[in-house]
Amino acid sequence: MIGKLKGIVDSFGDDWVILDVGGVGYQVHCSSRTLQGLPSPGEAAQLAIETYVREDMIKLFGFGADVEREWFRLLMTVQGVGSKVALAILGILKPADLANAIALQDKAQVSRAPGVGPKVAARIVAELKDKAPAFSTADPAVIAMQDELADRRAPQPVADAVSALTNLGYPQVQASAAVAAAARNAGEGATTETLIRLGLKELAR
Repeated sequence: MIGKLKGIVDSFGDDWVILDVGGVGYQVHCSSRTLQGLPSPGEAAQLAIETYVREDMIKLFGFGADVEREWFRLLMTVQGVGSKVALAILGILKPADLANAIALQDKAQVSRAPGVGPKVAARIVAELKDKAPAFSTADPAVIAMQDELADRRAPQPVADAVSALTNLGYPQVQASAAVAAAARNAGEGATTETLIRLGLKELAR
């Protein structure tokens, strides 16, 4: 299996680059973000490679970093996610942003990628949520709150405060982060009204 290619950029296509390695041109399929990060033809480049082998073809996928390749592999384990969808997601979201979106169960972020509908986005964040925190930079308190809200385990004042802020037009992830910060400042036993007031202060920063 090919794990890495280092050579000279020969030419580009819509979703691929030809990398000349010792006189052999390898066609490597990449996300739009990876392609944009590559140098001009004639210049040196290096890509982490995932080799996809089928009876009728061998296909190479290229990534700017090993962590991006790891996320490609993880995305491909989700039912309904093929290589095209996985690359589309990685073209929209950096690995850290994808990890945060999954950790926070932010389906809207994932569904920004072309070809990713609400059902597929929901499946991705649900199936990968246990793997995302290791890569995530999101506040663990916010991740925990998102889990509690999803499972209806959040204290009623917290759930009501998040609901109130989302009704005002704030995205749930943003509302949850604000209420999590408010709950830290207010302490246990804070009322819904207190959490809303402090949450709005957080959002106004």
